[in-house]
Amino acid sequence: MSQLSRRQFLYSSAAAIGSLSMGRSLSWAAPAGRPAGLPRPEESGIEHVVVAMMENRSFDHLLGWLPRADGRQFGLIYKNSQGVAFKTHPPDPDHSYDGARVEYNDGLCDGWLRAGTNDIYSIGYYTRRDLPFFGKAAPDWTVCDRYFAPFMGPTYPNRLYQHTAVTDRMDDSLSPSTLPTIWDLLDDAKLDGRYYHSDTSFLDLWGLKYTSIQQSYDQFLADCAAGDLPQVAFVDPPLKGESGGTSTDDHPHGDLRAGEWWLAQTYRAVTTGPEWKHTVLIITFDESGGFFDHVVPPAAPDVDPAFELRGFRVPCLIVSPFSAPGRIVRDVYDHTSILKMIEWRWSLPALSVRDAAANNLAEALDFSFVRRRVKGYAVPQFISVACPGS
Repeated sequence: MSQLSRRQFLYSSAAAIGSLSMGRSLSWAAPAGRPAGLPRPEESGIEHVVVAMMENRSFDHLLGWLPRADGRQFGLIYKNSQGVAFKTHPPDPDHSYDGARVEYNDGLCDGWLRAGTNDIYSIGYYTRRDLPFFGKAAPDWTVCDRYFAPFMGPTYPNRLYQHTAVTDRMDDSLSPSTLPTIWDLLDDAKLDGRYYHSDTSFLDLWGLKYTSIQQSYDQFLADCAAGDLPQVAFVDPPLKGESGGTSTDDHPHGDLRAGEWWLAQTYRAVTTGPEWKHTVLIITFDESGGFFDHVVPPAAPDVDPAFELRGFRVPCLIVSPFSAPGRIVRDVYDHTSILKMIEWRWSLPALSVRDAAANNLAEALDFSFVRRRVKGYAVPQFISVACPGS
């Protein structure tokens, strides 16, 4: 796919604005007791938004055990390409553009064992006791069980939606991007935005353009402790070592214990820092990674009609003084809903028709509720190492 120029991108977005009502019409009903309305943005109490994005896990696969959430794990049956049936079981599936469509199977969502070279690993799942961080944090905070990856395909298009509300590619191509980003909007408004990374920087797709806003993960921990968080912070875990299973981003075949420890460190830094009272921490995953999920992804308005179908559900945990404990939110969200919340809070324009039409993730918060106590979670430190001979 050829890249969209800034002029083509903005023109296409403007032409599609008439379909904005689609965003809400696609939503499931929210659970009873949803707080009414949003406050004025400047009176919301939100001064900092922190986004931590992990890799390649679906909602059912990771959080299907969560009480009151629409999750399914045990007892589901899927057939492989030879027609042999397999049951889901406690555990690097195919999550390509084409493979995801085999898994989607015209909305039946049953092709997990027929995509690419997938084996029964793709229909495995984790239980609560397998997850030292999520197993404790998910029941304690707010979880969105209709949060979808924005694109039915692999990592790079989905992470592009997180930064730009659109994609200029269908695969993990390393070709440079010129798409306008949320960082441009923040800079235009003279707001502070920082991208913290542990090793690999996704913003390198834009060359040297965003070098000045990039910081290390250690600097993120220091900024949290010093009360120096920016208005918007994206934080990425260590991404290197995925092929050898030593990454800390939860990408298969990495050990989830390493990712759980990294998330616990991030959680602790945010919730113990002096700016915690005005912070929203969002923990989510770029895409489902080819793991099974039983909920059919809905469509969304997009600059390119070929990209209107969202990907499968991914976990989304919201940690904030305004996050009601144990609350499950059923409105439809994706990564552009985070952008919508940022744009709402600081009166920024939309980047594309996708974020213009998205449901605002701030609606998952309860601004009539202020959390006074924050639990700490004891998660053992775990650092993955390569197996001998790998």
